[in-house]
Amino acid sequence: MGPVPTTELSPPAPPPTRRRRAVPWAVLGLWLVVLVVAGAFAGKLGDVQRDRAVDYLPNNADSTQVARIQDRLPGGESTDLVLVYHRDGGLTAADRASAARQVGEVAAGHRLTARPQLVPSEDGTTLMYPVSSTEPGQDEEARDAFVRDVRATVDGGEGLSAEVGGPGALATDASEVYNSLDGPLLYTTVAVVAILLILIYRSPLLWMVPLVVAGVADALSLAVTYGLNQAFDVTVSGQSSGVMTILVFGAGTDYALLIVSRYREELRRTPRPYDAMTTALRGCGPAIVASSGTVAAGMLCLLAADLNSSRGMGPTAAVGVLCALLAMTTLLPAILVLLGRRVFWPLIPAYGSEPRARRSLFAAMGSTAGRRPVGVLVSGAVVLGALALGSFALPGDLKQEDSFTSTPEAVAAMGTLGEAFPGTGTQPIDVIAPTGGADAALAEARGTEGVLSAERGRSGGGWTELSVVAKDAPQSPGETATITALRDALDGSYVGGPSAQQIDLEDTNARDTTIVVPLVLLSVLLILVALLRSLVAPLLLVVAVVAVWGAALGIGGLLFEPLGLEGTDPGLPLLSFVFLVALGVDYGIFLMHRMREEALAGAEPVAAALTALRTTGGVIASAGLVLAATFAVLTSMPMVQLVELGFVIAVGVLLDTFVVRTYLVTSASVLLKRKVWWPGALSRSPGDPVRAPKSVPEPAVRG
Repeated sequence: MGPVPTTELSPPAPPPTRRRRAVPWAVLGLWLVVLVVAGAFAGKLGDVQRDRAVDYLPNNADSTQVARIQDRLPGGESTDLVLVYHRDGGLTAADRASAARQVGEVAAGHRLTARPQLVPSEDGTTLMYPVSSTEPGQDEEARDAFVRDVRATVDGGEGLSAEVGGPGALATDASEVYNSLDGPLLYTTVAVVAILLILIYRSPLLWMVPLVVAGVADALSLAVTYGLNQAFDVTVSGQSSGVMTILVFGAGTDYALLIVSRYREELRRTPRPYDAMTTALRGCGPAIVASSGTVAAGMLCLLAADLNSSRGMGPTAAVGVLCALLAMTTLLPAILVLLGRRVFWPLIPAYGSEPRARRSLFAAMGSTAGRRPVGVLVSGAVVLGALALGSFALPGDLKQEDSFTSTPEAVAAMGTLGEAFPGTGTQPIDVIAPTGGADAALAEARGTEGVLSAERGRSGGGWTELSVVAKDAPQSPGETATITALRDALDGSYVGGPSAQQIDLEDTNARDTTIVVPLVLLSVLLILVALLRSLVAPLLLVVAVVAVWGAALGIGGLLFEPLGLEGTDPGLPLLSFVFLVALGVDYGIFLMHRMREEALAGAEPVAAALTALRTTGGVIASAGLVLAATFAVLTSMPMVQLVELGFVIAVGVLLDTFVVRTYLVTSASVLLKRKVWWPGALSRSPGDPVRAPKSVPEPAVRG
């Protein structure tokens, strides 16, 4: 894509006017003020980030009501742990005495709801002590401190393992993982983008400019998101803030690539950098604004979701994209103009020079699509369809203990319990019943099929908490049936707890998908119709990105289990759809907008399609590589949900960039010719009296 190295000096440009000198400096000064103000609030986002189960749960589900009522019971929310002692050859008397002493220390040092009761395994290898405390309440930091203190007290010996598991410990381990993401995620993303920009620009200076501007946009997005949280109580989770950072750097760098590429073109035609940048923004600005608007609109459709985590991700992701747009269309141009042509050194685009003429890869791809459009289109559709079939091989729903790529202590403890108490419930099902009917609810629960035991708990505010243990293992089909039976039998009561939360997450994700998916498709389609003045071209782009999503999800289905991922996050289909449709349409907009420019200039339909591919192919490929690489960063994170989301989006972006956008959309455009712009004015033939575009030679390939 880049021009040949040159030492040619540009001829002296006319003296810049006062306005040309003042505008970039004014923009830079304004952004410095914005950065100072944003910096004061950006660091506060971590303080309002919440990763409790209730922050992810659907609004109206039973498990959500249970969590909220538990918060109002005496002592507030309870933190439930399980202390697990295990020796392979069988526990000794000394082991039992040590375990009893340590459990006594835990009971003496903390306010527990009841004295921990010993539950031994039949094979004599394991002791289980359920522990529950309302001491931490809703304070996540207090909960984590409580769990850490219990773990410091629980200590095994030689050959004796002592672990702390249970929902509270699992929540603490998950919180520590999410809290540790911010630094590594940001550093890894910056490093990946920096390497790619160096390879793309081949300049020791130019690559720094988009990266610095993306960093400024990221700080602004953190501050704005904090403001949304304070003003509108928008849910901010570790997942949503991490994805927002990825979007800022990925989408922002994409916009920078387009602007810099067009700016380089104009510098060869225009003596002054200010005028070249003005022309460049006028040329590619509408496509960039439309693409960012499409992504933001798609993300905001998540507000219709009932799942807190999905609904909260909508505005945070939209904020990230819009902040990236604002920074890349104002701060980036100002810095580039102030630095002048020397920012491109050593590949300086001199005024009046021409890029080296060469046959590019995308010219060859375009020739293939132009010569055999039907064959290319049919074969591509068959390949995408075959890959989409792999989605039927996706592993089952992800269990809580399989949510980590490593094995934290809570997961190890639950694994030990699973082996020592096979087919037995090891974590409570929480039931909240009206106090007036608590005795009847307790009797009904004890008589429900699949229930091992049920005990009365705290009361307050007209509600009473019951602790129910199922006969079957957590998140097994048997326990799921027991939870369903309890919900059917206990009229007026709510059934929650970790396993019930997973059921509600899965059910709500299925419901949200049926609502959000049509909204995303409709919003994206309307924006494309408004931009391209056509119905056919937008439909073509939407069908293409849906096909990409299906193929990417299918590849995930084929590879997740071989990669060691034991389950599929229930939110993966919906979130990957929203991101791939919104982001994938970006590249379609860049291509079709350039194709429309060429058609308006008088090029014939086939020539317009192939010229658009030749002139935008390189920058779209670069943008696709950057975006895919930034989302691929998520695959290095220790949470399975992030790994799967990053994998599917990265694969989808690559498919969209190098297969669908390059071959299939171009082939379809060649086949449809003017019909691709139906019913707009460009769909009419040159002889139509309504519009007869002037005949001009085919535009030359621009570097």
